[in-house]
Amino acid sequence: MTQHNWNSGLHDRSLKEEICEIGRRVYAKGFAAANDGNISIRVGENEVLCTPTMICKGFMTPEDICAVDLDGNQIAGTRKRTSEVLLHLTIMKQRPDVKAVVHCHPPHATAFAVAREPIPQCVLPEVEVFTGEVPLAPYETPGGQKFADTVIPFLEGTNTIILASHGTVSFGKDLVDAFWKTEILDAYCRILLLAKQLGKVNYFDERETRELLDLKKRLGFDDPRFHNEDCDLCGNTAFVEGYGGEPLPQTAFPPAPEFPGYLQRPATTAAAGTGGDLPATTSSVDSSEELVEAITERVMAALGQQSTSAV
Repeated sequence: MTQHNWNSGLHDRSLKEEICEIGRRVYAKGFAAANDGNISIRVGENEVLCTPTMICKGFMTPEDICAVDLDGNQIAGTRKRTSEVLLHLTIMKQRPDVKAVVHCHPPHATAFAVAREPIPQCVLPEVEVFTGEVPLAPYETPGGQKFADTVIPFLEGTNTIILASHGTVSFGKDLVDAFWKTEILDAYCRILLLAKQLGKVNYFDERETRELLDLKKRLGFDDPRFHNEDCDLCGNTAFVEGYGGEPLPQTAFPPAPEFPGYLQRPATTAAAGTGGDLPATTSSVDSSEELVEAITERVMAALGQQSTSAV
C-alpha cells in the first residue's frame, strides 16, 4: 500500500480507502465475524480516522469512515464512531510513535485469550524477531475507558497485546504494519495448537535465543526483553509488573526448562516395562533429577512386585 503523510488531514480519501482495504483483509481472514473489530489511523495532532460502530469490516466504503479527536469526541462522519475507539486512543496517547491500530478477534489467538493462556516464546525465529513476548491484558467489559486502560501496563516494548476473553489489538507505524502483527500472531497461535496435537513443542536454548535477539536488535526492532534485564528469556516475565508481580501460570504450554538443549516431551511418557505413565516432564516433573527419581521409583516398584510374585 502507498505510504501516507500521517498528518494529511481528515479528508484524505486514500486513507479512508486503506482502512476499508484492511477491513476487507480482516474479514477475509476470518479475524472478525459480522460487525466485530475496529480500525483506526491518526491523521493529525488531534484527529483520528476510525471505523464506525455496527458495520461489517469487509463491506465498508470511504463514506462510512468517521473521525474523532484524541478524547473520543466525534468530529466527522455520518455514522456513529465505535465505542471501542477509546482503546485505540489510549494506545496512541501513551505511544506517540503509533499511528494505526487494529483490533479484531483472530480465532487462534483469541483461543489463548479465552483460555487466558500465555503465548510461549523461543519457538519460531520469525516470531522472536517480529513479535517477542505478547502480554495478556486483564478482562474488562469492552467499550469504556476502564477497558481501554487495561493495556497501559503492557505498552512499552510491544506492538501486540492479547485482550483476555476478547481478542487482540495490534498497532504500528501504519495500517499494514498493524495488520501484519495480527496476522503473524494468529498464524503462530495456530502452529502452536497444531504442534500441541502432535504432542510436543521444542524450545530454543539460551544461545539460540540470544542470537535471535541480537539479530532483532540489529534490524532495529524493539523487544520487551530489551527493557527488563531480570526477565526470563523464554518466560512470560518481561511484563511481570503488569501482572501484579507474578508471571501468569502456563498450563497448556509450560515454560521451557532453564537448562539448554532440552526438548519438551508429551504430557505423559510410559516407562518401558513398567506398564504405567510417568509424570509430565514439563509440569509434574520440574527437573531432570526429579525425572530420574520418578523413573527409579517406578522401576523399583516393578522389581518389588516381581519379587513378591516369585515368592
